[in-house]
Amino acid sequence: MEITPEWEQRCAALWDAFDETEADEFRRRMAALTGELPAGDPVAAYELASAHDATDLGEDAVPLYRRALDTGLPEDRRRQAVIQLASTLRALGQPEAAADLLLGERAHTSDPLDDAVTAFLALTLIDLGREREAAALALGALAPHLPAYRISVARYADAVTEPA
Repeated sequence: MEITPEWEQRCAALWDAFDETEADEFRRRMAALTGELPAGDPVAAYELASAHDATDLGEDAVPLYRRALDTGLPEDRRRQAVIQLASTLRALGQPEAAADLLLGERAHTSDPLDDAVTAFLALTLIDLGREREAAALALGALAPHLPAYRISVARYADAVTEPA
């Protein structure tokens, strides 16, 4: 079977039921759903990784995320997979690897997930002891959303990491 709008709807419905579903049952249902796709399908690997990650099995999610990314995950899910993989690596005590992924992602493309990439990079930088840089990133991402003081906050964010 290939991915169809009907399959996508069933996948979305399963995610909608996440909060009402026991972790083991959720993973079982996701495994059944993704099992309908061809062996090696990158979307199947991504959705299964996400299910493991969301149910606190990050160590099991990492190789699935990597498989999804390595086998050509479509762009509509690729950036989410990078963010989620980086977040999981950070949670597993690998902030350097997470930072590398997120820095690469910031240079790769631009879309509505830019601020999410920046937020997770800021969290990762905190773990790396680079709090001022993290604060500057967070303020820089926030500045364009402010109803006033955008330019001032953007300038202050740039100044946070400048030498005194």
